[in-house]
Amino acid sequence: MSDIDTVESSTGKTSDTHRKVVVSEYVSLDGVMEAPGGEEGYKHTGWTFKFDRGPEGDEFKLEEVLASDILLLGRVTYEGFAAAWPSRDDEYADKFNSMDKYVVSTTLEEPLEWNNSTVIGESVADEVSKLKQEPGGDILVHGSAQLVQTLMEHDLVDEYRLMTFPIVLGSGKRLFGETSDTTTLQLVDTETVGSGIVILTYEPAQEETEAEE
Repeated sequence: MSDIDTVESSTGKTSDTHRKVVVSEYVSLDGVMEAPGGEEGYKHTGWTFKFDRGPEGDEFKLEEVLASDILLLGRVTYEGFAAAWPSRDDEYADKFNSMDKYVVSTTLEEPLEWNNSTVIGESVADEVSKLKQEPGGDILVHGSAQLVQTLMEHDLVDEYRLMTFPIVLGSGKRLFGETSDTTTLQLVDTETVGSGIVILTYEPAQEETEAEE
């Protein structure tokens, strides 16, 4: 069963004074994003372990999570995180465990064992739009390919941060699947860290206006 319900309405961007949705992903050169951290049941699981992201990469990820106060996940990613993070004890884990978590699912029910967790069971775009209207830190999305697709379809993503690893996996779920429309992005930052890992930061491109005659 899908963990993304039918989205009822489309919503637009919020102003800079409100929260922004940040999609942060590990991807291969051919766009594969599944099982980067050793998750069981996948052909290429743990492929990021072949590389060292170095202190700069570690700092990037820590600053990212410290700037966020909501974690937004699909069911599969949420369940993997909920099984791993509560037992860890460092600054990164402390923030993950203390922040508010929202999981998009039609099968999970509250109360959930991972603290500060709330289920979004329907009207995903509307609920995320409401969260964006509130003041506060970023809404951080990890993994959750189907959720990312839904957020993109409704123009709810403000920033994409793709930690791109120098490996071609050849198969596996890709971050950007087939869609009925194109999405144009604007590159706003690049950073090379560790053993050839490139962090690419994109924002949705501003719509071009026709020049006055």
